Amino acid sequence: MAGDGQVTFGDQVVKQSARKIRRLYNERILAGFAGSAADSFALFSRFESKLEQYRGNLERSAVELAKDWRTDRVLRRLEAMLLVCDTDDTFLLSGNGDLIEPDEGIIAIGSGGAYALAAARALAKHTTLEARAIAEEAMAIAASICIYTNASIVIEEL
Repeated sequence: MAGDGQVTFGDQVVKQSARKIRRLYNERILAGFAGSAADSFALFSRFESKLEQYRGNLERSAVELAKDWRTDRVLRRLEAMLLVCDTDDTFLLSGNGDLIEPDEGIIAIGSGGAYALAAARALAKHTTLEARAIAEEAMAIAASICIYTNASIVIEEL
Protein backbone atom coordinates (compact mmCIF):
# COMPACT_ATOMS: atom_id res chain seq x y z
CA MET A 1 0.00 0.00 0.00
CA ALA A 2 1.33 3.41 -0.93
CA GLY A 3 0.30 6.92 0.02
CA ASP A 4 1.54 10.42 -0.56
CA GLY A 5 2.08 12.95 2.19
CA GLN A 6 0.20 15.99 0.96
CA VAL A 7 -2.59 17.57 2.98
CA THR A 8 -4.45 20.46 1.42
CA PHE A 9 -6.93 22.96 2.69
CA GLY A 10 -8.78 24.35 -0.29
CA ASP A 11 -6.05 25.34 -2.73
CA GLN A 12 -3.28 25.50 -0.11
CA VAL A 13 -0.79 22.81 0.81
CA VAL A 14 -0.69 22.77 4.61
CA LYS A 15 1.40 19.64 5.15
CA GLN A 16 3.71 17.68 2.89
CA SER A 17 4.70 14.76 5.11
CA ALA A 18 1.47 13.27 6.46
CA ARG A 19 1.30 9.52 7.05
CA LYS A 20 -1.91 8.34 5.43
CA ILE A 21 -1.25 4.64 5.98
CA ARG A 22 -1.48 2.82 9.31
CA ARG A 23 -0.64 -0.69 10.46
CA LEU A 24 -3.47 -2.17 12.51
CA TYR A 25 -4.29 -5.31 14.49
CA ASN A 26 -0.82 -6.51 15.47
CA GLU A 27 0.56 -5.07 12.22
CA ARG A 28 -1.33 -7.70 10.18
CA ILE A 29 -3.62 -5.19 8.45
CA LEU A 30 -2.92 -2.00 6.52
CA ALA A 31 -5.36 0.89 6.29
CA GLY A 32 -4.98 4.02 4.20
CA PHE A 33 -7.20 7.05 3.88
CA ALA A 34 -8.13 9.89 1.60
CA GLY A 35 -10.33 12.85 2.40
CA SER A 36 -10.72 14.89 5.52
CA ALA A 37 -7.94 14.06 7.99
CA ALA A 38 -10.16 14.40 11.06
CA ASP A 39 -12.84 12.20 9.49
CA SER A 40 -10.22 9.66 8.48
CA PHE A 41 -8.90 9.39 12.03
CA ALA A 42 -12.45 8.81 13.25
CA LEU A 43 -12.82 6.01 10.70
CA PHE A 44 -9.46 4.46 11.67
CA SER A 45 -10.67 4.37 15.24
CA ARG A 46 -14.00 2.78 14.30
CA PHE A 47 -12.30 0.27 12.04
CA GLU A 48 -9.79 -0.68 14.74
CA SER A 49 -12.70 -1.32 17.10
CA LYS A 50 -14.29 -3.61 14.53
CA LEU A 51 -11.00 -5.48 14.09
CA GLU A 52 -10.80 -6.04 17.84
CA GLN A 53 -14.44 -7.08 18.00
CA TYR A 54 -14.04 -9.61 15.16
CA ARG A 55 -10.54 -10.79 16.16
CA GLY A 56 -8.75 -9.42 13.11
CA ASN A 57 -11.19 -10.79 10.53
CA LEU A 58 -10.71 -8.15 7.84
CA GLU A 59 -13.73 -8.95 5.70
CA ARG A 60 -16.17 -9.12 8.61
CA SER A 61 -14.76 -5.92 10.13
CA ALA A 62 -15.05 -4.10 6.80
CA VAL A 63 -18.62 -5.31 6.24
CA GLU A 64 -19.67 -4.23 9.73
CA LEU A 65 -18.05 -0.80 9.36
CA ALA A 66 -19.77 -0.35 5.98
CA LYS A 67 -23.11 -1.21 7.59
CA ASP A 68 -22.50 1.31 10.36
CA TRP A 69 -21.41 3.92 7.83
CA ARG A 70 -24.69 3.58 5.93
CA THR A 71 -26.92 3.68 8.98
CA ASP A 72 -25.20 5.97 11.51
CA ARG A 73 -26.14 9.65 11.11
CA VAL A 74 -22.74 10.88 12.29
CA LEU A 75 -20.72 8.48 10.13
CA ARG A 76 -22.76 9.36 7.03
CA ARG A 77 -21.43 12.91 7.28
CA LEU A 78 -17.78 11.88 7.28
CA GLU A 79 -15.89 12.90 4.17
CA ALA A 80 -13.26 10.22 3.83
CA MET A 81 -12.50 6.89 2.20
CA LEU A 82 -10.54 3.92 3.51
CA LEU A 83 -8.52 1.22 1.81
CA VAL A 84 -7.89 -1.78 4.02
CA CYS A 85 -5.96 -4.95 3.27
CA ASP A 86 -4.31 -8.01 4.72
CA THR A 87 -2.22 -10.59 2.88
CA ASP A 88 -5.33 -12.09 1.24
CA ASP A 89 -7.93 -9.36 0.70
CA THR A 90 -8.25 -5.69 -0.19
CA PHE A 91 -11.36 -3.55 0.34
CA LEU A 92 -12.42 0.02 -0.36
CA LEU A 93 -14.86 1.59 2.08
CA SER A 94 -16.45 4.74 0.69
CA GLY A 95 -18.25 7.67 2.24
CA ASN A 96 -21.52 6.26 0.96
CA GLY A 97 -21.07 3.07 2.95
CA ASP A 98 -19.97 1.12 -0.12
CA LEU A 99 -17.71 -1.87 0.31
CA ILE A 100 -15.78 -2.81 -2.83
CA GLU A 101 -13.27 -5.59 -3.42
CA PRO A 102 -11.24 -4.88 -6.57
CA ASP A 103 -11.10 -7.56 -9.28
CA GLU A 104 -7.37 -7.34 -9.88
CA GLY A 105 -6.25 -6.48 -6.36
CA ILE A 106 -5.34 -2.97 -7.46
CA ILE A 107 -7.34 -0.01 -6.22
CA ALA A 108 -6.72 3.66 -5.46
CA ILE A 109 -8.44 6.54 -3.70
CA GLY A 110 -7.94 10.27 -3.32
CA SER A 111 -7.36 13.13 -5.71
CA GLY A 112 -4.59 11.35 -7.59
CA GLY A 113 -6.24 7.95 -7.31
CA ALA A 114 -7.41 7.64 -10.90
CA TYR A 115 -3.93 8.46 -12.20
CA ALA A 116 -2.24 6.02 -9.80
CA LEU A 117 -4.78 3.31 -10.60
CA ALA A 118 -4.31 3.64 -14.36
CA ALA A 119 -0.53 3.61 -14.02
CA ALA A 120 -0.56 0.61 -11.65
CA ARG A 121 -2.85 -1.42 -13.90
CA ALA A 122 -0.68 -0.71 -16.93
CA LEU A 123 2.51 -1.56 -15.07
CA ALA A 124 1.03 -4.77 -13.65
CA LYS A 125 -0.14 -5.85 -17.09
CA HIS A 126 2.89 -4.89 -19.15
CA THR A 127 5.90 -5.29 -16.86
CA THR A 128 7.42 -7.84 -14.52
CA LEU A 129 7.83 -5.32 -11.71
CA GLU A 130 7.10 -6.45 -8.15
CA ALA A 131 4.10 -4.95 -6.32
CA ARG A 132 6.23 -2.48 -4.32
CA ALA A 133 7.89 -1.10 -7.46
CA ILE A 134 4.51 -0.81 -9.20
CA ALA A 135 3.04 1.10 -6.24
CA GLU A 136 6.06 3.41 -6.08
CA GLU A 137 6.06 4.17 -9.80
CA ALA A 138 2.26 4.59 -9.95
CA MET A 139 2.39 7.11 -7.10
CA ALA A 140 5.26 8.98 -8.77
CA ILE A 141 3.20 9.21 -11.96
CA ALA A 142 0.16 10.44 -10.04
CA ALA A 143 2.30 13.04 -8.24
CA SER A 144 3.61 14.31 -11.56
CA ILE A 145 0.05 14.85 -12.86
CA CYS A 146 -2.19 15.72 -9.89
CA ILE A 147 -1.64 19.00 -8.05
CA TYR A 148 -3.16 17.48 -4.88
CA THR A 149 -0.65 14.59 -4.77
CA ASN A 150 3.01 14.99 -3.84
CA ALA A 151 6.10 12.82 -4.22
CA SER A 152 6.54 12.24 -0.47
CA ILE A 153 5.58 8.58 -0.85
CA VAL A 154 5.21 6.11 2.02
CA ILE A 155 4.96 2.40 1.20
CA GLU A 156 3.92 -0.27 3.68
CA GLU A 157 4.10 -3.98 2.90
CA LEU A 158 2.70 -7.08 4.57
